[in-house]
Amino acid sequence: MKPIILTGDRPTGPLHIGHYVGSLKNRFDFQDTYKQYLLIADSQAMTDNFERPELVHENVTQVALDYLAVGLDPKKSTFFIQSQIPELCEMMFYFMNLVTVARVQRNPTIKEEIKQKSLEESLPVGFFCYPISQAADILAFDADVVPVGEDQNPMIEQTNEIARKFNLVYKVKCFKDVKSIVGKIGRLPGTDGKAKMSKSLGNAIMLGDTADQIKKKVNAMFTDPNHLRIEDPGSVEGNVVFMFLDYFDPDKAGLEELKAHYRRGGLGDGQIKKRLIEIMDALIAPMRERRLQYAVDLGYVKQVLTDGTQEARQVAAKKMDQMKHAMKLIY
Repeated sequence: MKPIILTGDRPTGPLHIGHYVGSLKNRFDFQDTYKQYLLIADSQAMTDNFERPELVHENVTQVALDYLAVGLDPKKSTFFIQSQIPELCEMMFYFMNLVTVARVQRNPTIKEEIKQKSLEESLPVGFFCYPISQAADILAFDADVVPVGEDQNPMIEQTNEIARKFNLVYKVKCFKDVKSIVGKIGRLPGTDGKAKMSKSLGNAIMLGDTADQIKKKVNAMFTDPNHLRIEDPGSVEGNVVFMFLDYFDPDKAGLEELKAHYRRGGLGDGQIKKRLIEIMDALIAPMRERRLQYAVDLGYVKQVLTDGTQEARQVAAKKMDQMKHAMKLIY
C-alpha cells in the first residue's frame, strides 16, 4: 500500500508558473510513490466568490487542463471535484462542533488571508470555517501527508487537533495524524517583483502562455532601476529577471558568471531577458502543447473528473459511515 497524499487548488483561474514551482512539479514526482488525490476545491472557492459562480464553474475545467498539461496522469492520481462529494460538507458540519470560534480566530493562516482579502468587515462564515473544511478534505481520505507552504502549517496542526478530539470524544481510532511536507523552494515572485504572483494582479506567466506572451511579460520585468547604460554596474539583488533565473536556469555555473558580468557592467538588460525568455519558453512549450491537445477533447477531461470524483466519493462515504457509527447516528 502506497502512503496517501492529498493536495489541490481553488479553481479561481488557470494555473501559472508559480503553481508549477510551488506544487505541480512535486505532484508529478509524487504520483509514482504515493496514492495521490488531487482536489479541485470549488466549494471553498465559493466562500469568497459566491457572487461569481460562473468564474468558479469555468475554472474547474481549466485547472484540470493544467493538471494534464504538466503530466499528471489520471491513472496514477485521482482528480476530483469537492462540491460533488457531499460527505465532505457533512463531515465539516460535525467537525464544527469540535472547534471553538476562538481557536479558529487564532489560526495565523486565516488571520493573514482575512487581512490580504480585506474581509475584516465582511467576513463570510464559510470563509471563516476554511480550516475545518480543509480538515474534512484531509481526514476523509486518511491522508498520510499534505504538501504545504510554510504559512500553511497551522492548518495541518488544526486538522490533527480535530482528528484527536474526535477520537477522544467518541472513544474510537477513526483518524490518524497527518504530516506536512513543506516545499524546499520558496514562493516565486510576480513578474512585477511583488511577493505574490496572481493572474488577477496581471503579474503571472500562465502555463498556457504563447511564446509571444512569454516574451512580452519577460521584457516588461523590472531589473535594476540604476542600470541605465550597458556599461554601468548593475545589481542582481532584487532584480526580478535574476530572481527568475535563479529558479529556472539549469546552468548554475553559467548563471554565476552572468551575475558577475552584470555586477561589473557591460551586460545589458536585454541580454539577460533574452536568456530568460528562451528558458521559460523551453519549459512551458511542452505544457502548452499538451494543454491545447486536451482542450480539443473536453469530453475526455470531463470524464476524467467524473471518474475520479466517483472514486473519491466512495472513499469519503466509507469514512463518513465510520464517523456516524462512532457518533451513534446509525438508525
